[in-house]
Amino acid sequence: MMRYFLLFWLLLCVTVVAIAGFRGSTSRKPPIEIFPDMDRQPKLRPQTTFDFFPDNRSSRAQVPGTIAYTKGTKLGEQEVYPFQDHPFNTGRQAGSTNYVETLPVAVTEQLMARGQERYAITCLPCHGASGDGKGITTKFGMTIVANLHDQRIVRQTDGELFDIITHGKGLMGSYGDKIDVNDRWAIVSYVRALQLARLGAPEDVPADLRAKLPGLSAAPAQK
Repeated sequence: MMRYFLLFWLLLCVTVVAIAGFRGSTSRKPPIEIFPDMDRQPKLRPQTTFDFFPDNRSSRAQVPGTIAYTKGTKLGEQEVYPFQDHPFNTGRQAGSTNYVETLPVAVTEQLMARGQERYAITCLPCHGASGDGKGITTKFGMTIVANLHDQRIVRQTDGELFDIITHGKGLMGSYGDKIDVNDRWAIVSYVRALQLARLGAPEDVPADLRAKLPGLSAAPAQK
């Protein structure tokens, strides 16, 4: 009985190989399609005629109330969309691997406030409120957290900081799918403010505001 089973199994294998061929082999004969509709599905190409609809157009207008899958961001007179190779989306110069030096967005009071809010939610637990890398997670075993005031990080371009937030680096995971691109730039602007507050000099403060800050006085007039 076992002998007949083995013979049947051998004949079956030979039959399958003879019909289907070996994996990776080439042949001038068209392949056998078990489910041809998986390869050739009925479809309409855009901007062609089709007499099924009264207007004979294959492309159909959007259903009323349709919400666009993507929307652009207004940067001055330019509308930037998420799929574009633009510094706003990548932190790099278009068509290059070089990071942009400064933010491609205008730094406003609203952007800074948004950055402070997003930083407190996403970054503060690890990097700390002042950015010194002494957040609450260091008390639970996470001992290697970057100090944002380290000269290595201060010297990084705004585009590189944006890229690190987007894709992560070292032990830091990616936040590209968790933080909106606008908010990532807002966080970068707030990180720069934290660094300036720690490493800045009195001369960095405008003269009209310097006199209002405790411990600082207006810069002496130059002769």
